[in-house]
Amino acid sequence: MKIGLVGYKGAGKSSLFQWLTGQQPDPSLSHSIQSATAPIPESRFPELIKIYNPKKITYASIEIVDTPGLAPDQHGNSSKLAQLREINTLVIVIPAFNNAEPQTEINKFNDDLVIADLEIILNRIEKIQEQNKRPVPKSEHEKLELEYETLLILQNALENNSPLKENQLSLEQLRLTKGFRLLSGKPQMLIINTPDDEINLNQYQKYSKPDIPLIPISARLELELESMNQTDKLNFLEEMQLTSTDKNLVLKTILDTSGQMTFITAGEKELRTWLIPKDCAALDAAAAIHTDMAKGFIRAEVFKADDLIRLKNERALKAENLIRKEPKDYIIKDGDVLLFHFS
Repeated sequence: MKIGLVGYKGAGKSSLFQWLTGQQPDPSLSHSIQSATAPIPESRFPELIKIYNPKKITYASIEIVDTPGLAPDQHGNSSKLAQLREINTLVIVIPAFNNAEPQTEINKFNDDLVIADLEIILNRIEKIQEQNKRPVPKSEHEKLELEYETLLILQNALENNSPLKENQLSLEQLRLTKGFRLLSGKPQMLIINTPDDEINLNQYQKYSKPDIPLIPISARLELELESMNQTDKLNFLEEMQLTSTDKNLVLKTILDTSGQMTFITAGEKELRTWLIPKDCAALDAAAAIHTDMAKGFIRAEVFKADDLIRLKNERALKAENLIRKEPKDYIIKDGDVLLFHFS
């Protein structure tokens, strides 16, 4: 699962990448993708550490990719857009400095994604039309017809800028759409990269949409703040009347946008979070740890981290019947602590 920082040249993607991952991008690789991992914060860990005193603490991490900046005039964008198709989630970085107008930038970038997708769709439609002029076996003809119908639905949705709903397509058509790797169909999040001296960050919330999270950040300012000790940082922010952005909130929002979540395993040996898709079943969560756990799955013991923090120990949890035994189809929820039993 790759999280891509995408946008036009000069939007501040590389500064954001460095702030989120702690890794400085290599300027000589600006025409190719660069990736690094960022640990996903878990707010319950400080209290859980007090309870378990574990020998090892491990956070799940996500892969963040700094992608090549696109040209506003679309010149030379073809190869860069091809690299974006390998990304699972798009974090679109929009500048709000140097007189840039965020809404104009957002609209233009979304239009460029749609144009790139339409090009893919129309080229494929043309190829299918050519193939249908030649005799083909019935089974192949039926596959081409299904793909052709799907492409027409996608073309109509893109040209009318209307979101495509899953219930418009059959399961087979949905499988086909994934194969097209459409940019405009990927999960999206907006980062508004604000001026360093911006005091009112709330003004940028007007660019948000219900289905696309938005967070305003001054990437360059955050990088400067990282180099300060806590006292100097607080004094600087107070003097300049500025607000720092919570990196943990940004990472958690990115995780949520990507359709992923974490669960916890806990003990004296190790306290750890694991990355899984949302709505993941216990069997698949076991497989995330080790395939043998999934093959020999018997049951999962589950309790809420918040309950443990409130009661201070597992013995008290058992006394209140708060440790449950769940089957393989149990759906993992946020804050779940799991112990898997397997043969």
